[in-house]
Amino acid sequence: MSEFDVIVLGTGLKECVLSGLMSVSGKKVLHIDSNSYYGGESASISPLEELYKKFQVPAPAKSLGCGKDWNVDLIPKFLLASGQLVKILLYTEVTRYLDFKVVEGSFVYKGGEIHKVPCTETDTQTSDLMGMFDKRRFRKFLSFILNFDENDPRTHHDMDPHRSTMREVFRHFDLGADVIEVTGHALALHSDDDYLEQPCVSTINRIKLYSESLSRYGLSPFLYPVFGLGELPQGFVRLSAVYGNRYMLNRCVDDIIMEGGRVTAVKSEGEVFRCKQLICDPSYTPERVKKVGRVIRVICLLNHPIRNTHDATSCQIIIPQTHLNRKSDIYICMMSYSHNVASEGKYIAVVSTLMESSNPEKEVQPALSLLEPIIQKFMSISNVMVPTDDGRRSQIFISRSYDPTTHFETETDDIMDLYRRITGSEFIFRDPREDVDSDE
Repeated sequence: MSEFDVIVLGTGLKECVLSGLMSVSGKKVLHIDSNSYYGGESASISPLEELYKKFQVPAPAKSLGCGKDWNVDLIPKFLLASGQLVKILLYTEVTRYLDFKVVEGSFVYKGGEIHKVPCTETDTQTSDLMGMFDKRRFRKFLSFILNFDENDPRTHHDMDPHRSTMREVFRHFDLGADVIEVTGHALALHSDDDYLEQPCVSTINRIKLYSESLSRYGLSPFLYPVFGLGELPQGFVRLSAVYGNRYMLNRCVDDIIMEGGRVTAVKSEGEVFRCKQLICDPSYTPERVKKVGRVIRVICLLNHPIRNTHDATSCQIIIPQTHLNRKSDIYICMMSYSHNVASEGKYIAVVSTLMESSNPEKEVQPALSLLEPIIQKFMSISNVMVPTDDGRRSQIFISRSYDPTTHFETETDDIMDLYRRITGSEFIFRDPREDVDSDE
């Protein structure tokens, strides 16, 4: 009977990242997936014919080019250039297996038009999202954000970062409702307005992260892997292999064996693998998760860039909730041949949002209208599942389903929270080679 420190079920990005982090820290890991491919619900589909089969649509038109030129992400998300996921990739050295390109633009939909998200002095000066007086006040606000230091009261403008709400900060700088909406949803990347009544420090740090990420490359704060997100889990698979850990694809999981309320083993196709801890996605433990919402995603194949995005070959567009009298934002994320995920001259745009009615296609129609004409679209609705407990008693640690946002920050928060519960300590971004040097 084989024994492991950790067994991981599923090869979604979160599970692969955690498997990699456990491997780097010296744990003996077994990774099992019931699918014959990596990625789970966030897999990349190639060739294009497989995407059409998955959604039961007749074969693609010849005008779409060679099917092997396409790598279509089912749940596409961008990486903030200074964000936690990029730091994890650097820490684990998975970057050696990947190439990234900058996403060409970040936009917000306002007043019936698409606008570039302003986050610099130049952007603010040329933006038509705000009037002259708003621009002056917004520049002062941005200066406050960029100079803010949580540990230096001189930078707080007489506000308490842990008590003053973000609404009070906006009021302090006399920002109008339209500017607040753009700031909260397109810069801080909040998906609703709950943040307004919460301590301001979190939102300030989110805007600083956006600005720092933007300053790294200039065009936008986002990065995206060449050949799509399918390269990320496979990079962590290679990392685990370097540390001698095992991966088993296309293996049914028959049973999760418990003793005294704690996980002790996983049974797969008659074999029993013992473990001290189990990490998995919600599909492997339906009795330990609950549904908290539903996400609509529409994958659209295009032969043109999105209008009014300066012919960007990749971009993000956010449609804030209040613009459509909704409770949550609608997101558009677009990639193309420039990232080697589509044939020459072709584009992939994905619309996503939380479902709020019984008519999902009508909900996303405002976003779809920005993409016309659309060659082919594929709509899916998936449940948002979350664990019913923190896993500390059972030692079964379950990731949350992917949200509709077009960036990885909320997903990385989940990874860091899981790591904290699994190990009992915060993850520290340091060079793993330091541990080897100190041992010597």
